[in-house]
Amino acid sequence: MITVVGVRFKKAGKIYYFDPDSLDINKDDYVVVETARGIEFGNVTVGPKQVSEDEIVQPLKKVIRVAQEEDFIIHQNNKEKAKEAFKICERKIAEHGLEMKLIDVEYTFDNNKVIFYFTADGRVDFRELVRDLAAIFKTRIELRQIGVRDEAKMIGGLGPCGKPICCATFLGEFEPVSIKMAKEQSLSLNPSKISGLCGRLMCCLKYEQEVYEELLKNIPAVGSIVLTPEGKGTVIETFTLLQMVKVRVKLEDDTEELVNYKVDEIILTDEKDPDYEVEEEEDIDDIENIENLEDVEDIEEIEEID
Repeated sequence: MITVVGVRFKKAGKIYYFDPDSLDINKDDYVVVETARGIEFGNVTVGPKQVSEDEIVQPLKKVIRVAQEEDFIIHQNNKEKAKEAFKICERKIAEHGLEMKLIDVEYTFDNNKVIFYFTADGRVDFRELVRDLAAIFKTRIELRQIGVRDEAKMIGGLGPCGKPICCATFLGEFEPVSIKMAKEQSLSLNPSKISGLCGRLMCCLKYEQEVYEELLKNIPAVGSIVLTPEGKGTVIETFTLLQMVKVRVKLEDDTEELVNYKVDEIILTDEKDPDYEVEEEEDIDDIENIENLEDVEDIEEIEEID
């Protein structure tokens, strides 16, 4: 087991583990650490704890020091300089007529690099832009193309629920979300109702998915033939959370009746009502029509000039 502390560099950002060494570090402290892109200033969101070697990425870098007053001043100055750099970069993008949208600018703590985050519909030839920026800022320049989910995370906003979007408040990392989750949770497959500000499927579809998957194991599919206390019937509707199904039962006098049963009151057979096979195929077609909402890997394009 190894002792580590978890550090975040942005609000709701990914948590990275560092070796506290012999320093007295507590949760909510601010620290200066060495990262792959240079010296950084971060917040300790996970206090010292023991983890297995499988949970960390080697080599595990050490915390340089607990932040002091001058470190806070440098960090604040960097944020002010980033605002000015944002305006300069926007002006240069317009001068070069580039089809790209600047999202954020960030200085590394040691001022060794300036990172510009942007979105674009495709690849952008920004070589001249990088040269101009390098001449202005006299340091290493990195342009990083990000996806729409990362854009929403950086900018923030209010979700359909009326609250600040999850990715900008507490979600450290994005998890895969699929249209299948919306279908299993009996949600509308209308893209406008299940997509977030970024235009992708809402992250909150993932929150209850494990519960639905567990509950669905006990529920027969629509169109299944089941044995009920009143006789054979066809499942025409399911209620996942209630663990109930609505069954169309054929009575002895050849009349039909709709009855709700708990799943433990019926027995599933191997038969299937042929009248429901077409409907299931139509459902699949509906999903394929909006499958472009499923998440794909974000594009990342980096150009650096010393």
